[in-house]
Amino acid sequence: MDAVNRPLGKVALVTGGGSGIGRASALALLGAGWTVVLAGRRKDALEETAALAVDSEGTEPERVLAVPTDIRSPEEVARLFDAVRDRYGRLDLLFNNAGAAAPRRPITETPFQDWNRVLDTIATGSFLCAREAFRLMSTQHPQGGRIINNGAPSAHVPRPNSSAYTAAKHAVHGLTKVLALDGRPYGITCGQIDVGNVSPPDGAPQPAAMQADGTMAVEATIPVERFTEALLLMASQPPGTTIQSLVVLPATMPFLGRG
Repeated sequence: MDAVNRPLGKVALVTGGGSGIGRASALALLGAGWTVVLAGRRKDALEETAALAVDSEGTEPERVLAVPTDIRSPEEVARLFDAVRDRYGRLDLLFNNAGAAAPRRPITETPFQDWNRVLDTIATGSFLCAREAFRLMSTQHPQGGRIINNGAPSAHVPRPNSSAYTAAKHAVHGLTKVLALDGRPYGITCGQIDVGNVSPPDGAPQPAAMQADGTMAVEATIPVERFTEALLLMASQPPGTTIQSLVVLPATMPFLGRG
């Protein structure tokens, strides 16, 4: 039996799957029975995630596929989705996770190349992957699927000196809403998770963050498992149901009111 016809469960695509939240999400989806395609620029990191799944989680090798991809490139994103179609025949979930950060600087000192890199990765990359997901999900049988975008509290309230990142996450927030509308005729849903401070995977201390009044403070964190639990909850909904938005935060993180 070829790979496309082999019963491997629902198929998910995770961008930025080589590290951090992307890796944790891919492993959680695999643990929940999904087949997972890993996308990211670093081939070695993607292969490490795949090896972790096989060696530590007991995942069958055919249930995980690593496809090195620069999601800022329309051509590479198109090839990524061709690989999904050729290998598995369909896509049930796109997790638009890949991101980029830049040093926090006043807007007067923010280099144009930092602005471009952050917007190209977070906003344009999410758009390009969503566009290809729509093309596949709207024509596959059975039709439909789910897109989950990785937002941030910055999609609602910014931190100081974060013009590029905040603009990019606001763009994702708007993209989530329009995809949710545009997907209705095809059975495609789109929701967003905004996650607060996640504990560094290496156990390093959480660095201090600038507050709205200019002071610095070390904020509370949550383990990455709180995020992956939210992702699995959204991903597990039946086709006719969507969780439009989830905000997952440490209970004391400065986000509501005055902090």
